Amino acid sequence: MPRRRFGLFALLLALVATFALSGCGAESTPARQPAAPASAAPVVGLARSVPVSLDVPSIDAHSSLVSLGLNADKTVQVPPVTEPLQAGWYSNSPTPGQVGPAVVLGHIDGNHQKGIFWRLHEVKKGDQVVIGRQDGSKATFTVTKVDQIAKKEFPTEAVYGNTTDPQIRLITCGGAFDAAAHSYLDNIIVYGSLNT
Repeated sequence: MPRRRFGLFALLLALVATFALSGCGAESTPARQPAAPASAAPVVGLARSVPVSLDVPSIDAHSSLVSLGLNADKTVQVPPVTEPLQAGWYSNSPTPGQVGPAVVLGHIDGNHQKGIFWRLHEVKKGDQVVIGRQDGSKATFTVTKVDQIAKKEFPTEAVYGNTTDPQIRLITCGGAFDAAAHSYLDNIIVYGSLNT
């Protein structure tokens, strides 16, 4: 994706990005303009290729990937809660391996079953995330950070903002479950960088 177009995309996401799973949604995030990319020499990522599969070996998470967009209310779509083992790639983000943050969403649970990201909170720095791509290649990322953060403090800029290298974000719900609201109070966010 051209740098200029990605910058506009990041600004749009800073205004509208909300992670809303059925029973696993985020509060609306405050609008913030993403930080400008660092001035270091740009890293060349992989060519665009739609992701088709996800593997996180350390937590035995394996799924095909469906394409996700935006709902009518400008919140990010998620896989059907009736299929909690299905993960999805946010198609307005770069494809995994391109420069920028590729975003993958999945449920912690749903339909009275454990979800694809039931154990996402167990991921550790240094773990691997492998994305199979439509062109037959694989993009392997090393986890750099795992955060558990209150939904009302969702870090829109850190998740969706410009980066100077290919990165991945895995997002699900976590923390305590609010039975009255039928929602978890936090998000678990895994950050990773492409192995080069």
